[in-house]
Amino acid sequence: MYDIYSNAQDDLWRFTLGKSGCRNLIVIGLNPSTATKEKSDTTIAKVEAAAKQAGFDGFVMLNLYPVRSTDFNALPRETNAEAFAANLAKIEAVVAAESEPVVWAAWGENILAREFFVAASKELFASLGKYGTSWQQFGSLTQSGHPRHPSRLHYAWEFSTFDTIDYVRKLSS
Repeated sequence: MYDIYSNAQDDLWRFTLGKSGCRNLIVIGLNPSTATKEKSDTTIAKVEAAAKQAGFDGFVMLNLYPVRSTDFNALPRETNAEAFAANLAKIEAVVAAESEPVVWAAWGENILAREFFVAASKELFASLGKYGTSWQQFGSLTQSGHPRHPSRLHYAWEFSTFDTIDYVRKLSS
């Protein structure tokens, strides 16, 4: 079903999931849930549909943290340093492979649930700029200023520029 897939720790960590195309949308969510190389879930189905609607013929789903959980509250409070570093390296490799990378910030309000989610977003904003990355959001930001998670999207929405500098300022205040 999906030709892009990388994982570790007996699939307890998922780094990448997607379909190859000539023009790939790179999506960064919060943490992976149940989707695998063989089966989709609600988030992946919505990501794939939104990518296609916006003219992308492929997509790569990544996350701020690679540890699987259907409930982010079940994740440990402290980060696994190996998982964190490996995940950031995978994200950078995916972005570096695109000639004009477009990255959809898609983690939702729950980014504030763990400090390592916020830390990952800040590291990515800083490290991915050298690739000419175009950060996007789908629809308006949430009432408290976060990019919406794909499970909450409406197909009538569109992509627009996500202001990472303003977002980091708000996260840091």
